[in-house]
Amino acid sequence: MKQGRKKSNTGQQKAANFVIQGSILAMAGILVRIIGMLYRMPLNDIIGKQGNGYYTSAYNVYNILLILSSYSMPVAVSKMISSRLARGEYKNCRRILKTGLIYATIAGGIAAAVLWFGADAFAEMIKTPFSRYALKTLAPTIWIMAYLGVLRGYFQGTGTMVPTAVSQILEQIVNAVVSVVAAGLLFNVGVSMNAAQGAEDYSYALGAAGGTIGTGAGALTALIFFMILTATKGRSAVGSSGDRREDRGRVESYGRLFYILTVTVVPIVVSSGIYNCSNVIDNYLFGQGMDKLGYSAAAIAIFWGALGQYQLLFNIPVAVSNSLSSSLIPSLTRAVSSGNREQTLERIATSIRFSLLIAIPAAVGITVLAEPVCNLLFISEDNSLLIRLSMVGSLAVVFYSLSTVTNAILQGLNRMDAPIRHAVAALVIHVAVLELFLKVLKMGIYSVVFANIIFALVMCLLNARTIEVVAGYDQEYKKSFLLPTVCALLMGAAAYGVYRGVELILPSSLMRGRLGMALVVLPAVAAAIVVYGVLLVKTGAVNEKELKGMPMGTKLVRILKKVRLL
Repeated sequence: MKQGRKKSNTGQQKAANFVIQGSILAMAGILVRIIGMLYRMPLNDIIGKQGNGYYTSAYNVYNILLILSSYSMPVAVSKMISSRLARGEYKNCRRILKTGLIYATIAGGIAAAVLWFGADAFAEMIKTPFSRYALKTLAPTIWIMAYLGVLRGYFQGTGTMVPTAVSQILEQIVNAVVSVVAAGLLFNVGVSMNAAQGAEDYSYALGAAGGTIGTGAGALTALIFFMILTATKGRSAVGSSGDRREDRGRVESYGRLFYILTVTVVPIVVSSGIYNCSNVIDNYLFGQGMDKLGYSAAAIAIFWGALGQYQLLFNIPVAVSNSLSSSLIPSLTRAVSSGNREQTLERIATSIRFSLLIAIPAAVGITVLAEPVCNLLFISEDNSLLIRLSMVGSLAVVFYSLSTVTNAILQGLNRMDAPIRHAVAALVIHVAVLELFLKVLKMGIYSVVFANIIFALVMCLLNARTIEVVAGYDQEYKKSFLLPTVCALLMGAAAYGVYRGVELILPSSLMRGRLGMALVVLPAVAAAIVVYGVLLVKTGAVNEKELKGMPMGTKLVRILKKVRLL
């Protein structure tokens, strides 16, 4: 009996650790996105929607090359490390790190060269020629990110997300400071070039390039942090050299490990590339379509800049799913490797529920508070288009969050081919919808938003079906979908009521500037958090055991019991 109880407790501890590690990374992801949103306010004030269009266009191209070279490295390395740790092969883990760094040198270097020398061609292709400056400044960052991806994957594979979380926060802080300073300096240089050449675009283009310089500075800071951490803690993370357990299994050659890494990386690269290349395809098709309709390059950049601002809003809750996925893959891989079906199903269910508990209220919140939030973030311009985009496209939060998590589940289940097939099918439908809305219905930038929602929805449906077949997982709907939706709708009504109430009470003299908008937004957001949290507990969408499995959950349970909510 004691032994059975001990095994049960161990399983519960591992499950709780998975949630805690995912929560740590999720909270860091939210903080990173908040910092990103805050620094984009002064950055946007400097470069405007046109500069933001160049900035967003450059990032779309950069992201594809990043995916092809190094985006998959944390997932691949963590997957390889976690499976060998489950078998006690500690020496092989350290050999994987060396193999990954060699791979990063080759892949990162090639991608950086392609972006640097191909910047002009890429810029012309997406009909924003002045984005070439931002593209060139992003080229070195790809190489840095390749090394950073390997080191993050190494520590994630050991089951700790803290180094990745800390590095992301450091990276974003440096990014924020350098981006704003560099954008301001280079924007002024561009103003001088405009005056000298009788042009108008150089200030926006160089300002956008200044913003992308911050990305490289932040990545370099995170890399230095990991280099120090690896030098001091790297070996102990997977067992010391004197550990007898290191002799388990045969030592794998570097050639074999390089082959396994490549075989692991390629499916992730292909699926991630197809999944994320929709932005570049959208950029290309939208630019070409609007160009044929007679719109200028500057007008196209302004539309695309508004889309970039909209994406900034919905990327915050989606970051939770990205962070949860980073924690899920090594954890799920270990469960699958050990043949523990109960733990496998539990982690699938937990990851889906946790993702939806954040995504559903976020979508509702973006819808009801679109106007005050957009005016708070981008107060120096006319935000009517951005507000409409945010309200129309808020549903994308739910589908992108869920598709991100289900992709990670399939990768953790070793079904690396499934996300590729699903992404191809979703992309074909996505392109057809985009072309229909853009060229036939002439819906402009809204075409991109609707096409993205359809893309993510198709991914969700296909992924869910495959998970059901492969893992024998039966999706629970009441606590995962129904109750969070009901709670979120009531939360949205409360938040909107507080927003309108504060707006009526405050004199118009206090409603000017960012401080005035903050006085409207913050009480509404605070009310939304409290109402949603209380409703989750009272409706049983979250129980005491699940709360205790979250960071600071035990303390939260005590507070809820004191106020008689539990």
